[in-house]
Amino acid sequence: MPLKYRFPTRSRLLAAACLSALTLALVGCEKKQQAEAPPPQVGVITIKTQPVVRTTDLPGRTSAVMTAEIRPQVSGVILKRLFVEGADVKAGEQLYQIDPAPYQATYDSAVATLKHDQAQLTTDQAQAKRYKPLAAAQAVSQQDYDNAVAAVQEDEANIASAKAQIETARINLQYTKMFSPISGTIGASSVTPGALVTADQTTALATVTQLNPIYVDVNESTSTWLRLKQEMQAGKLETTPDGSAKVMLTLEDGTAYSLPGKLQFTEVNVDQETGTVLVRAIFPNPQHLLLPGMYVHATLEEGTDQNAILVPQQAVSRNTHGDPVVLLVNGKNVVSQKVIQVSQAIGTDWLVTGGLQVGDRVIVDGSQNATPGGTVTPVDETSSSKSASSSAS
Repeated sequence: MPLKYRFPTRSRLLAAACLSALTLALVGCEKKQQAEAPPPQVGVITIKTQPVVRTTDLPGRTSAVMTAEIRPQVSGVILKRLFVEGADVKAGEQLYQIDPAPYQATYDSAVATLKHDQAQLTTDQAQAKRYKPLAAAQAVSQQDYDNAVAAVQEDEANIASAKAQIETARINLQYTKMFSPISGTIGASSVTPGALVTADQTTALATVTQLNPIYVDVNESTSTWLRLKQEMQAGKLETTPDGSAKVMLTLEDGTAYSLPGKLQFTEVNVDQETGTVLVRAIFPNPQHLLLPGMYVHATLEEGTDQNAILVPQQAVSRNTHGDPVVLLVNGKNVVSQKVIQVSQAIGTDWLVTGGLQVGDRVIVDGSQNATPGGTVTPVDETSSSKSASSSAS
């Protein structure tokens, strides 16, 4: 049976027309609302210069100012150990006693030899004195007189040699008492009483280390060192009157060392393998909290930049080339993107070295709603950003 086509009724046509009109009205309202919506609101800061203390964070290790290894200078048996391991000792304090008996005997023998030579000199001088007028009167031969004079001279040489032997014996006898050459903390003893030691042996009996003050050695890259030198010569950084820099430490467990240090010197040669320069600081260490060989983190205060520009790190992103960029708002509230140069992080900010000028407005909040070329409603957050930066530093 063939299908029959039904023409729309009048009511259906009227309903379709109403639905179309309603759809057009809604689209028009939406476009009107979009056209009348205000630009997105963003937080901005106005760039200003401010004094900033420039710092560099570098890993380093502690090292002793002075270390003395105690080694015997004469051979013998250790009779006594006169110190407590791990205790503080003073310069000149006796540490060990080597058996002095053989050296005392050598000294006494040298003294006796000297006395013998002196007695012989007295005899020979008297004989030479008697022979002198007799030789002039030809009562004795000239040869006998010359022999008497030579005997006196030989006795004088023997006396000089005996005195030298006495001094050598006295020095060796003194070396049986081993003293500390420096003040510091002494470590473990490698020998006990009764042990035989030899002169100038390679193994130290103990080591004395001066712990207060103590050095901290760090390696700074030559690029950083050159930048600092150039900035100082250009007058961008202000240093202390004596040219030294303040140094702070963070210990291996993350705690801060309470006492500040002072930059001691910078090595004049560059390590060709690492491209770094040795920088040495000195720290007070009265409690012996720092021990040689400890890993620490040093913060060097390089100087003060009186006209530094800081930008919050949250305002800086990276473009496809990896360059740091920020979003700026001009006088007409139009957004633009700007590539900048940054050198280091200071607290929660980046230190800007190029790309920004005083008076530029940088978006720090709501950047996800801003696109280059678009219009925004800026809200100044300069004061709050400065307060946050101050608290962070």
